[in-house]
Amino acid sequence: MYSIEVNNLTKKFGSFTSVDNISFKVGEGEVYGFLGANGAGKSTTIKMLTGILEPTSGDAIVSGFSIKSHPDSVKMNIGYMSQKFSLYNDLTVEQNIDFFSGIYGISGNTLEQRKKWILNISGLEGKEGILTGSLPGGIKQRLALGTAVVHKPRVVFLDEPTSGVDPISRRRFWDLIFSLSDEGITVLVTTHYLEEAEYCNTILMIDAGKLVAEGVPKALKSQYIRNDIFEIQCTPLIEAMDHLSKAPFTGEISIFGNKIHLMSKSPAVNTSEITGYCAQSGINIIKLERITPSLEDLFIYLLDKRNRTK
Repeated sequence: MYSIEVNNLTKKFGSFTSVDNISFKVGEGEVYGFLGANGAGKSTTIKMLTGILEPTSGDAIVSGFSIKSHPDSVKMNIGYMSQKFSLYNDLTVEQNIDFFSGIYGISGNTLEQRKKWILNISGLEGKEGILTGSLPGGIKQRLALGTAVVHKPRVVFLDEPTSGVDPISRRRFWDLIFSLSDEGITVLVTTHYLEEAEYCNTILMIDAGKLVAEGVPKALKSQYIRNDIFEIQCTPLIEAMDHLSKAPFTGEISIFGNKIHLMSKSPAVNTSEITGYCAQSGINIIKLERITPSLEDLFIYLLDKRNRTK
């Protein structure tokens, strides 16, 4: 019961390999997070899975159709919300809905029902005549999602759908994603907001076109991060980062905003050991606590580990 089955998918542009022999499966109704830094291969993978780009090798079955043999059938049976283009800004809200409905042959009573639903989820009832380009980012994204699923596809691809919108709008958008999942629709979403990835049933991390890790977010963190992570708020920050990176108890270390995240080399490290080392180095600790690792901690750890083994 898989909506997406990816088998040894590869995409090359000349001598450059953008996606390198990846395989994964996405179950029906699953919210599947596809994570990676800019240039990791996320958008290229999505463009292949939506039938826009032809793979160099490998194949995938999406909503029952091969992306190599039947890309047009794939396109008609999925929803796709692009990272950069989803709506026509110079059309009104209603004109955008009518346009995308027309692409999928939706008319009559079905169109009116779907239009009513889209206006409702977007908070645009009675505002059908407003130019789309004048809408706030969060409302515009919900409208874009509505038009992407106007034909009720069983699979929808969302490429960084919440980029550039405020946290409250992002939360509301994810509520819509959950409602689609509850209806049995499979959602594959890319995001660079790693805290959002915690909402996904399963996540896949990709780096330089290669699959780095895949699994349930909580299980992945416990699988790869065995030692403690400490969050340190201190001054001066950069000097502290330099000193702590040389400490005998430091495994991985990175800056998170105005704080430092330090992964210990062994489970035996405690806060007093860190405090003592900082005091000897002239570092003023404002706050020090052991924390639960985030997906960002995991992502940085996996990338650092991969870079060391190259």
